[in-house]
Amino acid sequence: MSYKWNYTPPTPEKQEAAKQLAKELNINPVLGQLLLERGIETAGEAKRFFRPQLHDLHDPFLFRDMDKAVNRLNEALGRKERILVYGDYDVDGCTAVALVYKFIQQYYSNIDYYIPDRYDEGYGVSIKGVDYAAETNVKLIIVLDCGIKAIQEITYAKEKGIDFIICDHHVPDDELPPAVAILNAKRTDATYPYPHLSGCGVGFKFMQAFAQSNCIEFAQLIPLLDLCAVSIASDIVPIMGENRILAFHGLRQLNANPSVGLKTIIDICGLKDREVTMNDIIFKIGPRINASGRMQNGKEAVSLLIEKDYNTAYEKATQINLYNEQRKDLDKSMTEEANHIVEHLDGQHEKRSIVLYNEEWHKGVIGIVASRLTEIYYRPSVVLTRTDDLATGSARSVTGFDVYKAIESCRDLLENFGGHTYAAGLSMKVENVEEFSRRFELFVEQNIQPEQTCAQIDISALIGFKDITHRFHNDLKRFNPFGPDNPKPLFCTQHVYDYGTSKVVGREQEHIKLELVDNQSNNVMNGIAFGQSSQARYIKTKQAFDICYSIEDNTHKRGEIQLQIEDIRPTGQA
Repeated sequence: MSYKWNYTPPTPEKQEAAKQLAKELNINPVLGQLLLERGIETAGEAKRFFRPQLHDLHDPFLFRDMDKAVNRLNEALGRKERILVYGDYDVDGCTAVALVYKFIQQYYSNIDYYIPDRYDEGYGVSIKGVDYAAETNVKLIIVLDCGIKAIQEITYAKEKGIDFIICDHHVPDDELPPAVAILNAKRTDATYPYPHLSGCGVGFKFMQAFAQSNCIEFAQLIPLLDLCAVSIASDIVPIMGENRILAFHGLRQLNANPSVGLKTIIDICGLKDREVTMNDIIFKIGPRINASGRMQNGKEAVSLLIEKDYNTAYEKATQINLYNEQRKDLDKSMTEEANHIVEHLDGQHEKRSIVLYNEEWHKGVIGIVASRLTEIYYRPSVVLTRTDDLATGSARSVTGFDVYKAIESCRDLLENFGGHTYAAGLSMKVENVEEFSRRFELFVEQNIQPEQTCAQIDISALIGFKDITHRFHNDLKRFNPFGPDNPKPLFCTQHVYDYGTSKVVGREQEHIKLELVDNQSNNVMNGIAFGQSSQARYIKTKQAFDICYSIEDNTHKRGEIQLQIEDIRPTGQA
């Protein structure tokens, strides 16, 4: 793959500011520069960034309607009403439901949970779900990670004497549902200072407020933070501000004392006895939780996440792991089919977007296929299948392009839609697919920037091997957890050479294990370049080349540093 390398050298003023900040913190000026890029300008801000504290979480009652939500929940408990915790079938929704259900259940037993069936009910609050609540004598539904657009369904529930508390983080429409309380920091009249919480994060804030109102110590909430970390990583929300605090302490909980359900997932996916990172959640833990809702029903995932017995949980985790294997096979075959279609569509290479419709495709995997197409072609992608009489699907976007706005521009063609900047869901009449494809492409063409349609690497700093000391690496690790708005830094070193011992490795000889030197020091650096064996011949010519990379712990040699090399190019090549 050919990447465009982006690097903007800091101005003399920024260099001086970075130097001063680094001096106050006793760190390398390069790391001072990284802090400034993240909007951290003082030593005090840096210390809060490096050591996130739970007491810096915002007051949950800053949420508009939080007092109403807490009062209605307390009222339900006082009246001994039946409560239903309802959520989306993805990772964020399942962790949110598990968190709220587990916390309330400690103090109250007349409570149930519900995850809609992706195939029978679709996304969000369903009439079937409301009917289930009515049949089981539910008087209060707490809905998490969805519900902000469920005007018809919540009106129907109200007619049946069922109240709703909405805990959502998706972008609302101008008209809001007739719920008792709506906790959503993206409301136009929002009063909460941080708008980027995950759905599970909003649920945590609700439980924080509920605890405060009932004089329950905050320490009782800490065991739930592992669920917050899983949702934050999986839902790809920014990892700065309040999310950073929740993710930092959630990871600590996940590694020190995870809930039984998460412990079995950790054990079953090969993470036992090693530190679990945000990447592990994204690529190993999250997909297994998601697989339940994709292949069967997300209720199985919640059942696992709230389980208290290890052996029972392990059986459930084994089943969910099986769903994940089935999902991977389906994902692979559908991606290959979609890729073949894109390659053979007339004029597709000139287009700025991809919209595919196939009524035979599996609804549970189309979001993953949309992601794969976006990764391959660097274009916003929409993948649709048929559900009853509608074309339903998922959209994914490239860096910096708001796919939600692109879909919103076609709202007159849609039956329903919702989501975020980089991911959204939508449904429409089948006969509207062709016109949607045309209008979506027009919006993308008019609004996307040329640099957003090619593979890019953003380089944080130019450094030499002499800079890569154990202390530098340890200070760099304090920037964890990484994610949106706090990406893992990528560095560039120019004029490097093969030490003479680099070699091609891997089952199919697809990777390069490198030993490198640069022209400024005698340090020999170990590196691994995954999937880049095509570069091996040039490396062996003894000519100079440039590398961009992240700095990692060497998992095979404890205490050693390894460069994970993202791209290699001959020195002087633009």
